[in-house]
Amino acid sequence: MFCNDFTPVHSRREMLKKCAAGFGGLALAGLMTDEARADVARETRANPLAVRPSHFPAKAKRVIFLFMHGGPSQVDTFDYKPLLERDHGKPLPFDKPRVFSAPTGNLLKSPFAFKQYGESGAWVSNIFPHVGSCADDLCIINGMHGSNSRHGGALLELHTGSDTFVRPSMGSWITYGLGTENQDLPGFITMCPTLTHGGVNAYSSAFMPATYAGTPLGNASVPSDQAKIPFIDNAEKQSRALQRLELDLLREMNLDRMTATGPDSTLESRIESFELAFRLQTTAPQLQDIADETEATQKAYGLDNPATKNFGRQCLMARRFIERGVRFVQCTHSYKWDQHGNLKADHAKNAMEVDQPIAALLRDLKARGLMEDTLILWGGEFGRTPVAQGGDGRDHNPQGYTMWLAGAGVKPGIRYGKTDDYGYFAVENKVHLHDLHATMLHLLGMDHTKLTYKFAGRDFRLTDVHGEVVHEILA
Repeated sequence: MFCNDFTPVHSRREMLKKCAAGFGGLALAGLMTDEARADVARETRANPLAVRPSHFPAKAKRVIFLFMHGGPSQVDTFDYKPLLERDHGKPLPFDKPRVFSAPTGNLLKSPFAFKQYGESGAWVSNIFPHVGSCADDLCIINGMHGSNSRHGGALLELHTGSDTFVRPSMGSWITYGLGTENQDLPGFITMCPTLTHGGVNAYSSAFMPATYAGTPLGNASVPSDQAKIPFIDNAEKQSRALQRLELDLLREMNLDRMTATGPDSTLESRIESFELAFRLQTTAPQLQDIADETEATQKAYGLDNPATKNFGRQCLMARRFIERGVRFVQCTHSYKWDQHGNLKADHAKNAMEVDQPIAALLRDLKARGLMEDTLILWGGEFGRTPVAQGGDGRDHNPQGYTMWLAGAGVKPGIRYGKTDDYGYFAVENKVHLHDLHATMLHLLGMDHTKLTYKFAGRDFRLTDVHGEVVHEILA
């Protein structure tokens, strides 16, 4: 320290003597902080799926994602465009973006009629009559847009927030942030997930512990009634007591290995998977047996119809899973919506397979009081062009398309955002996938800028450095 005349008030020796206690205090604070972090780390390792508090009061407790793999056409489903019908066959009156695959032609009107539903007057295509009857429960976002026109990149961007790098999926982020309400079931379940366009990366936990990865039930090639939760199923050959002894021995051996080699998140996650598989013996068989569902309920979901049975069972199981505390459930209709040609026949068939089951799910959740704290999300990885390709088909279009939300915390019976007069570009109240993720996390009580995971020296998040909460659609 110096006076105005630069005469020293204390010598260097005196200054160090007086500051010595301060240096010790700083060191102690650092050590205590490290110890506190270690306590949190140990607690997390002890039960990584334990319920954790949200950043602020949440509107939603859980999510059901109805994924339409391939890219449904917005102008043939939930984005009515009278001018597209009027100008059918004419050239698009503005420049097209770069085409994805083959050249596209002139404007192609929808082969389907639209009508208004409910008090909201929402325009819905006649290929979705059952969902249309639930229009007053839907928050339809017509101004969606993404960054990638290829299935692989777009699918990963929808599921993970990145179209170029392997990142944790949104189900993993949500389970990491909130834990799960039932320790005897996985926190994140994905039914009949796609085998293509990213495959397991769409539901992996990437660099997070594997505990937060989605548990796949079958895959796209397996009928949903054969897609089961895996668990230890040999009770007839050996008793649970003997299984318990074997698992305890295996756990002890693995822990001894980690004592010698140091922390190993992969091995820790494997230990947890063995324990969960053991616990599932008592919960999974009863949960997956739908014999306790009434005939009327099964019929409502379309289980009596071969065309709707497959997706109908996924929707019914989604309700049963979230009733028992599963945090994130995905139902996948794969891979059917990629109509570069034959759109009229194939889009109608695709919609018929999912329309009744989705409406049944919405009504069932509402009747059981589950809609109040369950967020439902519907959509594909992108939309399709309003111009023709291959005669009766449409190309990929991430520039402007439709997704809809329903349930906890969103305004029902509204339409938000807008595409241009022909449905090509989002032009008003645009919502990027990063914004959708930020809004979903907000409804779950999490600030997307604070839900982070440190890896390779930096803090990662689902929205990376992007994303704005769409407050206008919040109830």
